[in-house]
Amino acid sequence: MKSWKFRRHVRVSRTGLPAGVELMQNPILNKGTAFTEEERESLGLRGLLPPDVQTMKQQVKRVMENFRRKETDLGKYIHMLSLQDRNETLFYRVLIDHLEEMMPIIYTPTVGKACQLYGHIFRRPRGLFISSKHRGKIAEVMQNWRYVDVRIIVVTDGERILGLGDLGADGMGIPVGKLSLYTACAGIPPEQTLPITLDVGTNNEELLNDPLYIGVKERRLTGKEYDDFFEEFVSAVQEVFPHALIQLEDFGNHNAFRLLRDYRDRICTFDDDIQGTGAVALAGLYSALRITGEKLEDQSVLFLGAGEAGIGIGDLIVAAMVDEGLPEEKAKRRNWFVDSKGLVVKSRTDLAEHKLAYAHDHEPVPDFLSAIEALKPTAIIGVSGQPGTFTQPVVEAMSKLNERPIVFALSNPTSKSECTAEEAYRWSKGRAIFASGSPFDPVTLDGTTFIPGQGNNAYIFPGVGLGVIACEARHVTDEMFFVAAKVLAGMIRKENLAKGSVYPTLTRIREVSAEIATAVAEVAYERDLAGRPRPDDLREHVESLMFVPEYESYI
Repeated sequence: MKSWKFRRHVRVSRTGLPAGVELMQNPILNKGTAFTEEERESLGLRGLLPPDVQTMKQQVKRVMENFRRKETDLGKYIHMLSLQDRNETLFYRVLIDHLEEMMPIIYTPTVGKACQLYGHIFRRPRGLFISSKHRGKIAEVMQNWRYVDVRIIVVTDGERILGLGDLGADGMGIPVGKLSLYTACAGIPPEQTLPITLDVGTNNEELLNDPLYIGVKERRLTGKEYDDFFEEFVSAVQEVFPHALIQLEDFGNHNAFRLLRDYRDRICTFDDDIQGTGAVALAGLYSALRITGEKLEDQSVLFLGAGEAGIGIGDLIVAAMVDEGLPEEKAKRRNWFVDSKGLVVKSRTDLAEHKLAYAHDHEPVPDFLSAIEALKPTAIIGVSGQPGTFTQPVVEAMSKLNERPIVFALSNPTSKSECTAEEAYRWSKGRAIFASGSPFDPVTLDGTTFIPGQGNNAYIFPGVGLGVIACEARHVTDEMFFVAAKVLAGMIRKENLAKGSVYPTLTRIREVSAEIATAVAEVAYERDLAGRPRPDDLREHVESLMFVPEYESYI
């Protein structure tokens, strides 16, 4: 039987577990109607449950019946969140067994709508809300968390939630959703995960005037106040949860690049919007080249959007091109960016620091279509958060230049996608190699059915996190993401490629995560970054750490 590491003492039975109502209110331990007659007797549950003892299979059937009765995706989201609050083992059994159906509900695109309405659908808090009012006592606040052996923290300050902008404390849906995927996709035990929102205020006028907004109704902290607050947060994590990896999620561009730069060599951390997105996009590009038969070093990539995601992808593509033998400067010149003011070129004086590495010598170009005509790219990658920007003329221009144009519309949620799968296939007459950030249904065109790939970061970050835990890595490096991309691309089967999909099916996600985790841990051992001795069989060790949602006997 597991030895549960609780922060606080609770009423316990003679078995050492919480008893009665306290046991049933603990979502990690609760089994609901699956408690056996013997458990009900010894754990003080008589009369607290209906008399019929049911199997997990019966419970899953009930959950799915009610799930499918919900008329809206938001209703389905609330239904699953309520289940997670009651019984996490059952929640993860349902999620794993129905991942393709559940993923769009638990995460993009539905989580975006849930965040926009978070204060209005709020039922029960999950994770920690650490606000600007907690300055000077953040470590004390962290001590309130029930579990002590936290290994993964996903933290946001809510400033740039998906492509939806500043949602303040309502952005908590993102860390909660990401950590659900850590457990479902890579088997991180749920009690080892902790979602955190740093509520430093919001500049969203609608939220500031919303009587149901759950966060601090003040303008965002900036400058030294913000930096001191974040530094205290990091120090508190190191004190209270010394083995935890900190995943940065949905910070604004002006903070994201700086925080990653300042902390990546000090603590165990990464930014999923920069590094995770880079890895999943690179993996998709590798797969696309298996279809075209071309080399990465010969590609010319044009990005729409020059924020965290775009620069993260560009940096990793450059690293991959260098790995194939291209000099770094030449590799950078094969990656071009268009932002809201046109092509990023050296003569511009309005460029943020993170764009400067990709400011090449070229005459100014005002828009994306003109940039395609001037640069003749082999691939376009949309990370702009601006829907409909991959227009018919854009896709047709790419199709004139390339026999198999690579069109990745990666902005989330679905409502922000640069184009739909159906548009990409129709406008290219079925020749586009398409991937998106949020899911699209299969498309049938002239008798051929295409199954678009979803460039979901869930293919990458859960495996990276599992690998970090497996070897207790002290830092997370770009090399780990580069290796993760290679592993992911190598796991795509020919039949997936034949149908136009550049990613494996979600049904293989735990296998993918285990492979990535093993490769990431290997990098840590090779670079002397591991905090524990290397096991004889690293893959076996990784798999031994993966949580399987099955009920334990408490007798």
